Amino acid sequence: MGTSRHRRWRRKIGPVSRWLPTFARLSTVLLLIALGLFVALRVAAPYLITTGFVRSGIEDALSKWTGYQAEIKGDPVLEFWPTPRITLNEVTIRQPRESGDKLLGRIESLSADFSLIDALRGRTSFHEFHLLRPSLALTRDEKGLIDWSYAGLLARAINGARYENGAEVLDPALDAEIGAVTVEDGTLAVTDIMSAKIYHFDSVTADIAWPRLSGAISAVVIARINGEDLKVDFASRQPLLAFAGKSAETRTSLTSNLLTAHFRGIASIVSLSALSGNIAVSIPDVPALLKWSGKSIPGIGTLKSASLESDIISSGSGLRFNELSLSLNEASATGVMDLSTEAGKRPKIGGTLAFDQMNLKPFLDAFALRLAAGQAEEISGMREPPQLLDIDVRLSARRAQMGLFELSNVGASMIVTGGEAKFDIGDSAFEGGEMSAHLEATRRDFAGGGKLQLSIRDADFAALAERLQLKGPLPLSTGSLDLDLQSPKAIWTTGLGDVTGRLHFWTKEGTIPGIDAAALRSQAAEKAFFPLSAAAGGAFTFSQLDLQADFANGSAEIDDAHITGPAQTLTLSGLITYQSNGLALSGSLEATDPAKAAELPLLQFFIGGSWPNPVISPVPLLNAPAKP
Repeated sequence: MGTSRHRRWRRKIGPVSRWLPTFARLSTVLLLIALGLFVALRVAAPYLITTGFVRSGIEDALSKWTGYQAEIKGDPVLEFWPTPRITLNEVTIRQPRESGDKLLGRIESLSADFSLIDALRGRTSFHEFHLLRPSLALTRDEKGLIDWSYAGLLARAINGARYENGAEVLDPALDAEIGAVTVEDGTLAVTDIMSAKIYHFDSVTADIAWPRLSGAISAVVIARINGEDLKVDFASRQPLLAFAGKSAETRTSLTSNLLTAHFRGIASIVSLSALSGNIAVSIPDVPALLKWSGKSIPGIGTLKSASLESDIISSGSGLRFNELSLSLNEASATGVMDLSTEAGKRPKIGGTLAFDQMNLKPFLDAFALRLAAGQAEEISGMREPPQLLDIDVRLSARRAQMGLFELSNVGASMIVTGGEAKFDIGDSAFEGGEMSAHLEATRRDFAGGGKLQLSIRDADFAALAERLQLKGPLPLSTGSLDLDLQSPKAIWTTGLGDVTGRLHFWTKEGTIPGIDAAALRSQAAEKAFFPLSAAAGGAFTFSQLDLQADFANGSAEIDDAHITGPAQTLTLSGLITYQSNGLALSGSLEATDPAKAAELPLLQFFIGGSWPNPVISPVPLLNAPAKP
């Protein structure tokens, strides 16, 4: 049975084995003929194709593409191995003289592959372009579009491209092959008509893949501007629509040491009316980016880094950022933001941000307060008065830090409109109590100054004193505080001597360590003056404290401050120069219960020197009996 199967298999493959040698011989012959023709063409090409013919062909191609006139001063070089290629030196591309003689650029060396078959047939076609040290000049017009050329094929294709059924459509008459374009060590100057500025890009290298005008494009460009290297990756299936300023599908990224940005979606280079997609931006060093861009915002140094990632879509006359993730320094937030750009009105940012934990100082140091405070002359790069942007943002945070203070469950808002900016903390937990605050910067009322209103209720001031590492005899108690301060200067330049306002502080029962009432009386009875540390052996226990003070000229003037204890009451009034910690206070110690005045007679004294260890000098009573 095995033998029978073997015979049948041999009968089946027999015909195949008979024609295989014939096929191999025919393939070999054809291959040898093709190879011979290839070699023959390469050998004969230098005798059949003249340099002048290929040179005139590429001159015509450049003129056709750009609409400008190509002039070649250097001697061209032809190569036929491994591929036919021409190299042109000292190429100048400019408008015809009768049309204005505008210069588009100069190229030190331009190389391109060409079709050998087409050249033998009397035609020229080029691809795989390489530009060595080109120097190009482009113009960005009032509409935000690049003036790509004078009247060439590229310009006509850009103007003729249209959008149909979700794809870019180009008439066949306007279509053409391009291939790959590489740029090495180039320079580019872009004149922006809108801003009247000229942007210079040096050390430009580029790799562009664009098989046909009607096809997709991908490009990688590296350039140096203001001493910083930037890398741009751009890809689009609708490049002609994109270059025409129409909405087109794009994928773009910008990478540098100062900024990283990515966008994927639908966009236009001249309008935000049909924008949709995803955007991600990361700035590792905000002050360095501002310095590089030629802009400066006073005090912005506290905002070190920032990043943003969001879905973005056009909404009415502005943009909406959905699923927004925002990071400022170490704080991260999520939320929704809107950018409104209505005609005739200032752009406005609004929305809500929710933080797990955040530092409020970067928000206070951000440009919003400075712009609203009328300090445009201090902010380089600003072309208009400071009211360039309105802001209405709501903030919430589970934990927040404001300087040395820690808050929890914070609800806040930042509003900038017209000539004033306001930052409000409407509700927050603070040291076991509650805190609310209002910070305002305004041009109208204080010529660039501002004011601060702070309200604290039932907070643990003992814990706060420990947190702030305050020295000296201070009241340790649960208390409340109202603070109302003003400054004639911009908030970020205000010093302690510039502040005016009023403070009201009151507490429940507590103690003041470092003040022993009995020791104070005994020292006063024995000495004409003594340091407060000499009466610091105990603590003054009180059931109520009430203090009011006015701030002006670097000093705090204390009204009658009453610290009421179960047995004695301490009263203080006078001046504290808080810039030098100097004291000039008058005080008294007397019985809380008038019925015990004989047991605890009135003791008056003067407090001078500096905090935290001033000198106390008893003041003799005018009607007191003379000492024996």
